[in-house]
Amino acid sequence: MTNIARLAVTLLTSVTLAGVAAPVFAQSGEVNIYSYREQSLLQPLLDQFSAETGIKANVLYAGDGLLERVAAEGELSPADVVLTVDIGNLVGAEEQGLTQPITTPELDARVPAEFRDDDDNWTALSLRARVFYVSKDRVDATALSYEDIAKPEWKGRVCTRPGDHAYNIGLIAQRIAANGLDDTRTWLAGVRDNLAYAPSGNDREGVKNILAGTCDLAIGNTYYMGAMLNNDAEPEQKQWAASARIIYPDADGAGTQVNVAGGFIAKYAPNAENANALIGFLLSDEAQSIYADTNYEFPVVPSVAPSELTQSWGTLNAAKTPLVEVAAHRDEAAALVDGLKFNEGAQN
Repeated sequence: MTNIARLAVTLLTSVTLAGVAAPVFAQSGEVNIYSYREQSLLQPLLDQFSAETGIKANVLYAGDGLLERVAAEGELSPADVVLTVDIGNLVGAEEQGLTQPITTPELDARVPAEFRDDDDNWTALSLRARVFYVSKDRVDATALSYEDIAKPEWKGRVCTRPGDHAYNIGLIAQRIAANGLDDTRTWLAGVRDNLAYAPSGNDREGVKNILAGTCDLAIGNTYYMGAMLNNDAEPEQKQWAASARIIYPDADGAGTQVNVAGGFIAKYAPNAENANALIGFLLSDEAQSIYADTNYEFPVVPSVAPSELTQSWGTLNAAKTPLVEVAAHRDEAAALVDGLKFNEGAQN
């Protein structure tokens, strides 16, 4: 590579993205992190990591584009660790050749096999469950399955965000992996025809519409309940959350679908040893408890308990479908959403 090209890449790594300066090339005693996770969640973890290890954590936060950035930077990327959400991003990074094996012993010792890569190229760091929020006033059921919401009695009562959002694609892909494409097509068509309105908004909007009486059941991730109940900045969200309760679908059967937030060590990480130290720390009891208490996510380490608030919603029995199998069906899931015109709402 020419000196001009090297200078161009160096400048690329020092520009500002999403209002935050990117880390420059790594130095000994530092670790450079590219993160999709929000600063409010990650910073307490990094502060504790630095206090315990003396390793300085430099972070670039962004809502999207980080995988593309790592790929574009190539061998000159300063990234040591990339923290992201959704299994598709983790598997995609491995498929693009952006990863290297994680060597910290905590990985094999603490993370169940279904939540990490077979070759240790990525690991989940926390879990998020796709559950049902149901009206306290209009729904008597205390147990439901995913199959139930495709049945006629739920006609006009179900709401959700768009089907092509990563959260719903993950749910549909898991059902394809577990039940096959044809059964999932039939199920998804049934859910579509039970929708109260064309899918829109986000998971919080679904709970808002339960309070409004627009729907009786909203599909959403568990942690939004904690976020809404503790939202002092927008207290109306506390009212939304108070109108609903959570049911874990298939809690007594095949288990509730989960997706992950996770991380990988970049292929050309200049500080691979420090990167492994960070991954090891993020799998410690201490860090897993911070995930649980700060963001109401489920620890990926089985020996660490969820927060008391999360436990009050019930017990998670996570579906055992390996995440790599779920990721393999994401394109089929997206094709089903398009083919069934799911985002247009009920067809009859």
